Amino acid sequence: MDNVIIENTLTSINETRFIGYLCHAYCYKGYCTFTFRNIQYNFQVGDCLIVIRGDLITDIKQSSDFEVDAIYVTQEFIELSTPQSNYGMKGHLALFENPIMKLTPEMQKVCMLNFNYIKERLTLTKHHFHREVMINAIQCMIIDFFDFHAELYGNNKISNQYAQIINKFLSLLEQGDYVEHRDVSYYANKLCITSKYLSEVTKQVSGFSANYWITRYTALEISRQLRNKNLTISDISDNFNFSSLSYFTRYVQKHQIGRAHV
Repeated sequence: MDNVIIENTLTSINETRFIGYLCHAYCYKGYCTFTFRNIQYNFQVGDCLIVIRGDLITDIKQSSDFEVDAIYVTQEFIELSTPQSNYGMKGHLALFENPIMKLTPEMQKVCMLNFNYIKERLTLTKHHFHREVMINAIQCMIIDFFDFHAELYGNNKISNQYAQIINKFLSLLEQGDYVEHRDVSYYANKLCITSKYLSEVTKQVSGFSANYWITRYTALEISRQLRNKNLTISDISDNFNFSSLSYFTRYVQKHQIGRAHV
C-alpha cells in the first residue's frame, strides 16, 4: 500500500519520494542526530519523532546501534484517518516548533503496540477491507498521540471557530502566501476577521502571535533556499519579492537566518 510505507532507517526521510508524506518514527535503541529548521535535535531511545516535511531535515547521523521504525503516511491518508477533533491544530503547531516527543515508559508501550499493529496489518494485503483496516490502525495511532500530547503539554480545548481560523491560516502559509505577503492584515482580510483577532486566536491556540508564524514559515523557506548553492542572495531576495537587496539582508540578519556571510 503506497499510502503507508515503513522503513527501519531515517536516512531516507528527506528524499523526494517521501514528499507529501508525514513521518512517525520511534527509536528502540541508540540515537540519531539531525538538523531541523537550523536547530540540531537528538532523537534517542523512547522518543517519538513526528515530521510533516521530511525534506527540511538535514545532517542526519545515526549511531552504529540505532534501531528505528519510521512509518510514512500520505497527507491524504492522514486526513482520512484523523478523528473529528480540533486537537490536531494544537499538535500541528507544536510539532512545527519541536518534532520530538519524549514519551513516558507507559506511552512507549502504547506507541510500540501501535507501530507493531500497523506493521502486521500492512502485510495482510489479501484482507478484503485492507484499506479500511489501515485507516483504523493509523487513526488509533493518531488518537494515542493526541493523548500523549495532552498529557505532556496540557489539554486545552480548542473551539470549532478557533480551529477553523487556525486551519485556514495555516493553509495559506502552507501554500506559500508568505512569499509575497508577510503582513498579518493580508491573512486577516483573507479570513474576514481583524488582525487583532487573528493574533488573539493564534496566541490562544499556540502561545504565539500570527506574525510569529508568518515569520517562522518565511525564515524556514529562506533558510532552505540559502542552502541551495545554485541561488545567489539576489535571486532569493527576488524570490520573496523584497523591495531591495539591502532590505532582504536586514530581514535575514534580524531573524538570524541562514549562512553567516549574509
